[in-house]
Amino acid sequence: MDEKGFTLIELMVVIVILGILAAIIAPRIVGRTDEAKVTEAKVQMKNLETALKLYKLDNGSYPSTEQGLEALVKRPETGTVPKNWREGGYLEKKKIPADPWGNPYVYASPGVSGDYDIVSYGSDGVRGGDGFAKDVESWNIE
Repeated sequence: MDEKGFTLIELMVVIVILGILAAIIAPRIVGRTDEAKVTEAKVQMKNLETALKLYKLDNGSYPSTEQGLEALVKRPETGTVPKNWREGGYLEKKKIPADPWGNPYVYASPGVSGDYDIVSYGSDGVRGGDGFAKDVESWNIE
């Protein structure tokens, strides 16, 4: 009788090989997720900075801390109301993105480090921290 198929030993060898490959590759992929989130936060901050510069070109100043980043998508009604606010706002998606960890960006103008500061508190959502919990700050982006 000439039956074709895989033996139990052949199947076990394949499963062991797949397990070894998964053990080697999985940690490398998992570690990249946190790096990608830090990079995404930096890209989002650059986009917010570009929108803030356009806002300043139109209105002569950056939104105040009280007006916040919301001034980029909705005409401010508090503080100095901008006369030349661009209809449709300054962000393409017409909403302020949350940081990659789901927290709002912290905005201050005038900032401690310049005309404005934008900060993400990192993976832990708390000021300070080390590693991937470290704050991502607009004035420290390479």
